[in-house]
Amino acid sequence: MFKRVLIPTDGSSLSSQSANAGISFARAVGAEIVALNVTQPFAATIGFDGMAAAYAISDEDYDKVSAEQAHKYLQSVLDRADTAGIKATAHAVSNFNIADGIEQAAKDYHCDLIFIGSHGRSGLSRLLLGSVTTKVLSMTHTAVLVYRVKDEPK
Repeated sequence: MFKRVLIPTDGSSLSSQSANAGISFARAVGAEIVALNVTQPFAATIGFDGMAAAYAISDEDYDKVSAEQAHKYLQSVLDRADTAGIKATAHAVSNFNIADGIEQAAKDYHCDLIFIGSHGRSGLSRLLLGSVTTKVLSMTHTAVLVYRVKDEPK
């Protein structure tokens, strides 16, 4: 049923849990994987007062560090997919809105499923922290499978 599964990752251990589950899912259904990392452009780090959040770094340095991190995160997913014998590609994109970047990538790379993790927060923590997953669900026309990640041990 699903041929191309988009797996967004931000490099966190919770994102890695979701990616592992996505790889297992893709293997079970015979799908290929599109690994995705969405970064926000340097301009997104500028505060409301016009001051850069981290004014010791230039936009070129920020872009370089973002690209290096994206490569590391994506390579991890590609390596796991290779071990599982699954065809996989990786893409890093930049968007002011992470959820919009995920939704647009699903279209651009012709994915028929977005496999994304969620903390499963509710109440005040969800209101305060927001949820990329919730935003993706509200904006996309692509099928979404939400994987409930387990919290890290404390």
